[in-house]
Amino acid sequence: MKTLNLGERSIALDKDGYLVDLDDWSTEVATALAAAEEIELSPEHWEVLELLRGFYNEFQLSPATRPLIKYTALKLGADKGNSLHLNRLFKGTPAKLAAKLAGLPKPTNCL
Repeated sequence: MKTLNLGERSIALDKDGYLVDLDDWSTEVATALAAAEEIELSPEHWEVLELLRGFYNEFQLSPATRPLIKYTALKLGADKGNSLHLNRLFKGTPAKLAAKLAGLPKPTNCL
């Protein structure tokens, strides 16, 4: 099992780098996970991460790419809810990487 070390805290990650305990998530954890992916979180990133956390609270699952795009378009508008925008923010793997940074489980249909 992998760990993410934040000061005195050691946070358990699964083999793919997702949080083992979803309650370990915080903005500090998200920032550290993003740094490990060589991403500096912008307000646009945070907007999607908060949206994803809301989706998970509502449906108890992490959306795959198509539902993520549709949900983002529904909540944030077509200019942000499209594959080009989300791929740019999350290195071409928006469903997997955004879920990881949002402290959510890996989407079930993502390899």
